[in-house]
Amino acid sequence: MSGRFEAVETPLQGLLVLTRKAVTDDRGFLSRLFCDEDLRAFGWQGRLAQLNETGTVHRGTVRGMHFQRPPHAEIKLVTCTRGRILDVAVDIREDSPTFLQHVAVELSEENGRSLLIPKGFAHGFQALSDDVRMIYAHSEPYSASAEAGLHPQDAALGIDWPLPVVHLSLRDAAHPHLSQGYRGVAA
Repeated sequence: MSGRFEAVETPLQGLLVLTRKAVTDDRGFLSRLFCDEDLRAFGWQGRLAQLNETGTVHRGTVRGMHFQRPPHAEIKLVTCTRGRILDVAVDIREDSPTFLQHVAVELSEENGRSLLIPKGFAHGFQALSDDVRMIYAHSEPYSASAEAGLHPQDAALGIDWPLPVVHLSLRDAAHPHLSQGYRGVAA
């Protein structure tokens, strides 16, 4: 535990589920979404380069599996502030003992969880409710030339999306399926 966050390790090295500890009183609550000092204890390195918000309208929508290739690889802190999602991170570090394994965690406004995703992971999610809002903190700025992804319905990833996949973007549908020769990214 560090400051306003409690961390639970996952089977994938460096990938953590953080639970925010809200301060409440009769007026409501305060929940810290990002704190550089606290998050450093859990592996956040560098700066807060970008803070993005996304909205997803329809339940069942899948976005992902996105990552940035080195040298623009990034750490992400993903938080759901409205609705519910199944958040998924896939280890794509070339020399990792958990290469191509994934962790799926429900994030919601109610459970106060975030996923801290280290460099070398692909990330995506499925909206489990309509009208989802998410906040993404990124350690590196977006680089179009480093943008990459894996197909979210690739059987080789073994992701069991709980709802039928709807509203997959043309970009995400065009991400490649893995071949046996896929080596991942340098960590």
